[in-house]
Amino acid sequence: MLPWVVIPALDEADNLRVLVPRVVEHALALHPDARVLLVNDGSTDDTAEVMRTLAAARPCVELEMLRHNRGKAAALRIGFERALEGGADVVVMMDADGQDDPAELPALAAALADGADLVTGARLTRRDRLVKRTTSRVYNRTTALLSGAPGQDFNSGFKMMRAEVAADVVPMLYGEMHRYLTVIAHDLGHRVAEVPVEHHPRMSGASKYGLARFWRGFADLVTVRFLLSYENRPSHLFGGIGSACFLLGSLVLAYLTALKIATGATIGDRPLLLAGVLLVLVGLQLLLFGLLAELVVHARQQARGGRDVRPTYDAGRLVAELRRTDA
Repeated sequence: MLPWVVIPALDEADNLRVLVPRVVEHALALHPDARVLLVNDGSTDDTAEVMRTLAAARPCVELEMLRHNRGKAAALRIGFERALEGGADVVVMMDADGQDDPAELPALAAALADGADLVTGARLTRRDRLVKRTTSRVYNRTTALLSGAPGQDFNSGFKMMRAEVAADVVPMLYGEMHRYLTVIAHDLGHRVAEVPVEHHPRMSGASKYGLARFWRGFADLVTVRFLLSYENRPSHLFGGIGSACFLLGSLVLAYLTALKIATGATIGDRPLLLAGVLLVLVGLQLLLFGLLAELVVHARQQARGGRDVRPTYDAGRLVAELRRTDA
């Protein structure tokens, strides 16, 4: 299996000098034609120069240079497309901070050989600050609970996947969706697994992420669940909630009407009346929103010829478009 190792980097010049030679050594041990792709995500330090020096000294190292910072997900998307275009059978993603150990590559490859489609290097013993470890633990448990995907370290940036998995998850690589590659692959029917790996302290520099990533990650998880569960049937979600609101509001209004008729009681100043009217209106709006969403889905399916399939992607075309956008 021909592996491509994709390493996105933002201001990681000092770490790359040490990390890349080790990655090259272990990648070539897996396959003599292995490739290591360095994606410079708009770094402002000497990362670009270091990458060029590393590539000049090692034929298996390839480069993608982004003119400005586009985020890790976009960098990974470009890297995955470049790897697929280059004929990769296996795509590996690694962080550039040196915390992932390239010596673990054979363990991940063995898990693929055992039948997994995507393998995560699980950092069961973290070498990070207490706050980062705590937020990561909460994040992983929340993700497992809401997604139903198996795993203990969803946020690990050290993953190995088959080419077909990389092709399937590429359309979802935007924003910060890279954190949910395991969840996405699992929901698309791929077999996911974890392998415990050694986790090292960051070699130099500072982490690019703070506490805000937890809240952004939760919002992205909701987005992933919605897209994967209701992409082709939005009315099931909005229509279900809308029907429940409309029914509850109708029952409230029916109760107040019966009370008025039977007892002559004043109902105009009751908060329950406002609640009933609000529930009915919200329910109708959600029902109509669900129908409009169904029209959008119907139009999309008609454009595809009526087939309920995931879109296909031309790797070369997408890479060219992304390069042109970046320029």
